[in-house]
Amino acid sequence: MASLLQDRLTTDQDLLLMQEGMLMRKVRSKSWKKLRYFRLQNDGMTVWHARQARGSAKPSFSISDVDTIRNGHDSELLRSLAEDLPLEQGFTVVFHGRASNLDLVANSVEEAQIWMRGLQLLVDLVTSMDHQERLDQPGWLSDWFQRGDKNQDGKMTFQEVQRLLHLMNVEMDQEYAFSLFQEADTSQSGSLEGEEFVQFYKALTKRVEVQELFESFSADGQKLTLLEFLDFLREEQKERDCTSDLALELIDRYEPSDSGKLRHVLSMDGFLSYLCSKDGDIFNPACLPIYQDMTQPLNHYFICSSHNTYLVGDQLCGQSSVEGYIRALKRGCRCVEVDVWDGPNGEPVVYHGHTLTSRILFKDVVTTVAQYAFQTSDYPVVLSLETHCSWEQQQTMVRHLTEILGEQLLSTTMDGVLPSQLPSPEELRRKILVKGKKLTFEEDLEYEEEEPEPELEGEQESELALESQFEPEPQEQNLQSKDKKKKSKLILCPALSSLVIYLKSVSFRSFTHSKEHYHFYEISSFSETKAKRLIKEAGNEFVQHNAWQLSRVYPSGLRTDSSNYNPQELWNAGCQMVAMNMQTAGLEMDICDGHFRQNGGCGYVLKPDFLRDTQSSFDPERPISPFKAQTLLIQVISGQQLPKVDKTKEGSIVDPLVRVQIFGVRLDAARQETNYVDNNGFNPYWGQTLCFRVLVPELAMLRFVVMDYDWKSRNDFIGQYTLPWTCMQQGYRHIHLLSKDGISLRPASIFVYICIREGLEEDES
Repeated sequence: MASLLQDRLTTDQDLLLMQEGMLMRKVRSKSWKKLRYFRLQNDGMTVWHARQARGSAKPSFSISDVDTIRNGHDSELLRSLAEDLPLEQGFTVVFHGRASNLDLVANSVEEAQIWMRGLQLLVDLVTSMDHQERLDQPGWLSDWFQRGDKNQDGKMTFQEVQRLLHLMNVEMDQEYAFSLFQEADTSQSGSLEGEEFVQFYKALTKRVEVQELFESFSADGQKLTLLEFLDFLREEQKERDCTSDLALELIDRYEPSDSGKLRHVLSMDGFLSYLCSKDGDIFNPACLPIYQDMTQPLNHYFICSSHNTYLVGDQLCGQSSVEGYIRALKRGCRCVEVDVWDGPNGEPVVYHGHTLTSRILFKDVVTTVAQYAFQTSDYPVVLSLETHCSWEQQQTMVRHLTEILGEQLLSTTMDGVLPSQLPSPEELRRKILVKGKKLTFEEDLEYEEEEPEPELEGEQESELALESQFEPEPQEQNLQSKDKKKKSKLILCPALSSLVIYLKSVSFRSFTHSKEHYHFYEISSFSETKAKRLIKEAGNEFVQHNAWQLSRVYPSGLRTDSSNYNPQELWNAGCQMVAMNMQTAGLEMDICDGHFRQNGGCGYVLKPDFLRDTQSSFDPERPISPFKAQTLLIQVISGQQLPKVDKTKEGSIVDPLVRVQIFGVRLDAARQETNYVDNNGFNPYWGQTLCFRVLVPELAMLRFVVMDYDWKSRNDFIGQYTLPWTCMQQGYRHIHLLSKDGISLRPASIFVYICIREGLEEDES
């Protein structure tokens, strides 16, 4: 695949023109539209930009960071500027994670098409490469070479190499560095070029700790025979069911030499390739596809859920954007929130009520959901409607929902009969469900003629909480007073009510009241404060409640900065829809992302059996034995190519430490960390063992965080990786780090040894 990329760079007309460079207009807003010269670098992996054709250039973006390319008509920003800019000449580069989109307008339709086709081709090629292919291809190191080659003469002197080592986060003994430099300088020219630099880099990245491990299992220190590799897989990697066929398959997959494959042996390079692969990853590959039973009722699953999905900023003045829905749905979110209010020209709008957040059209939100709902997952999407509209605009909502969603919208019960339990994700594949208020739901599915006023509940309470701390502009006050008047007079339109099939919103009063008066198809919303209080006061009752009815939890109205709570506390009680502010990175979203990384990233995770039993005795605050308690030993061995925290400080080098955190029931929460390593972010070695005891492993999450030690202030975040305990592989494993936004930081990783023992053991240290 890597050679195919190199071939395309020299033959594809679009890529050749992109390497020459083009002048385009970069657009950020109506008032910020500036000409920039964009050029694809010769490695095919990066795009640089300058103010003019021959001006000083700097990196703009990496192809591996690009998610997709959209044409101008699909760009929210460019559409809003259609009167000033030709949409057919515009396109948008969309990045992974929370990075802002890059909107560009070319000088002609043809030039826009060249860049759109070329970028999409590169994204497809790079996506289909595995990690080792990216490292092996000559172009991968060219970015480092260009950064180190200060005078841009295509050669690197030892002085430039020393500067590059600092850029790469390495503080190395000068004599040792010079010896590596001389070994690589086969031409004896006093500088490194091309393949010489590649050899220097390979010598630099040699893994001594892996070499020692390899030699401990190899009789001759040169290779692992089939039987030796099989012993390693069974003894150290705890691959209990490993057969000779599986070992042969791994050798064939990771051994680089054809002769090694023929002789069924694994060289040191092949062994390292295996350890760095998905088979050597800490996350069990068996948990990556959809591996859970998807035929149980919806309330038996944790469901990836978003709060105020339309916001890409804070709760007071942030921007509302359909981009929020696109990002949430593409990351596997299955429940999105839509706050709908009366808008101008009879068109309902979506925004955060009683604030200065911007407004977007309800029909644009529905169109976006229709387009992106099932790109990542086929399992059902829930539209959580908070409706504040007049009767007339509710009817407009109904028209948009039915016309735009069409067959995707679930508008009747399954098979047209009233069921005795909620349908399963499997039964609801590619269906969009409406959650909201509903008029009386009789067995014959007819509605009462009386239209009761919907009472204030759920997130409307948090909206009112906002008012006490947010003083709006005078014109906004007028709008709010009108909203309040309307709120007191709002009645539910039967046509909108009829679209709510299985997810009727009801107020929670008590667990006893729910048991006596509510049905399985009704759902209550809880503020985080109320939910946490209920867990402390009546944890077991909450668990039993969630075993038969859905619950949705949302962040406190006081979280005006769009911060998040820890979802783990709510999952411990079996709450299914724990809604998160997905636009806000941090520990809480790491836990959420890590939890839903399993099961194909489909947005549904089956709850443990003790959270699905309506007679369960489990209490998250007081978990009673016998649960399958376990002891975890983690030897944190080494780190590889950790990125700089502050890239602007060329001379600074990180002092990394590793923190391991356990999240689960309250008694299992724990945190330990290694010592820090002075001035080495390139190949730090810790060799420290940490020990954890866990009572309820079925609910536990592990988070590995690499920090840059700072004695003067808080340690700086470098990277993290979070995963469920049940998806963790034992043995020698690599943990490939992610950024704050959940983007891969490859090749940054930490190397660990994992051992899980049944029961609670005494600390051997």
